[in-house]
Amino acid sequence: MTNDPIFNFTVDKAAKTLFMTREFNAEPALVWDAFTKAEILDQWVAPKPWTSKTKYLNFEVGGKRFYAMVSPEGLERWIIQEYTSITPKTNFKLYNAFADKDENPELPGSEWDYTFSGANGKTTVNISIYNESLERLEKLVDGFKIGMAMTLINLDQVLATLSGK
Repeated sequence: MTNDPIFNFTVDKAAKTLFMTREFNAEPALVWDAFTKAEILDQWVAPKPWTSKTKYLNFEVGGKRFYAMVSPEGLERWIIQEYTSITPKTNFKLYNAFADKDENPELPGSEWDYTFSGANGKTTVNISIYNESLERLEKLVDGFKIGMAMTLINLDQVLATLSGK
């Protein structure tokens, strides 16, 4: 028996889409907040030793999050996300692209779709990431999987602290 959380990661190159499923030991409302509130996102989004710094977040359809992942040496990698759909507490979608510090996106980006479901004090998050470019998808896959796994462990720790578990 293992206590490792469920983390499924698959790639469908024909559909140019990554699929991730991750289970968290926390109530859905708290996990939703962790994905939608800047003050919580900045506690877990970047793989350590990097940190996350949100310049602004306007969580509404058409709103944006503009943030940087910051290295220990101070290197900033900016990302802009525009929310395209929100169904409170169960689903949201966004368009994600790397950007410069002046919010000029580096296109093409990717379309992210987050779905949240919960039962028995646990929450499952399904994420699909459609890439406009197969070349971009292929560049991201290996490093992205490792970085995302590290980042989600950060989230486990933040959720444990916030929920008192």
